[in-house]
Amino acid sequence: MKINDVILRTVTKAVVFIILTLGVYLFFAGHHAPGGGFIGGLILASGIVLLYLAYDIETVHKGMPFDFKKVAALGVLLATGTAVGSLFFDVPFLTQTHTYINVPVFGKMGFSTVTIFEAGVALTVVGVVVTIILSISEDE
Repeated sequence: MKINDVILRTVTKAVVFIILTLGVYLFFAGHHAPGGGFIGGLILASGIVLLYLAYDIETVHKGMPFDFKKVAALGVLLATGTAVGSLFFDVPFLTQTHTYINVPVFGKMGFSTVTIFEAGVALTVVGVVVTIILSISEDE
C-alpha cells in the first residue's frame, strides 16, 4: 500500500528553497558572524536529506545527478589545497590573503582565500552527511 504524501511533497518544495537559502546565507556570513562552511554545509545537507525523505532516491538523483562521495572528495581537495597553497608563498600554514576587486555590476568587492577554504569544508560536510544518510537508507 502506497502512502499518500501529497502534503509532505508540497511543503517540501517551499521549505527546501528556504533551507538552501539559509545555508548559503550562513556560509557567506561566517566571516563576520557565527556560521561558515561547517554549519552552512549541515544546513544544505539537511535540505537535500529532506528531498530524499519526501521523494524517492531515483527522483532526486534525476534532479541532482551528483555522486556525493565525489563531492566530499572535491571539498577535501579544495580545503587542503588552500591550506597547502600558503606554503608556496613562504608564509605560515593556513595563512589567508585578502584583496579587493572591482566587479562590473557590484562595484568594489572583497575576496579572501578563507572563502575558498570554507567552500571546501561545506562541500565535504554535504558530501559526507548525504553519503551517510544514503548508506543508512540502503540497509533496510
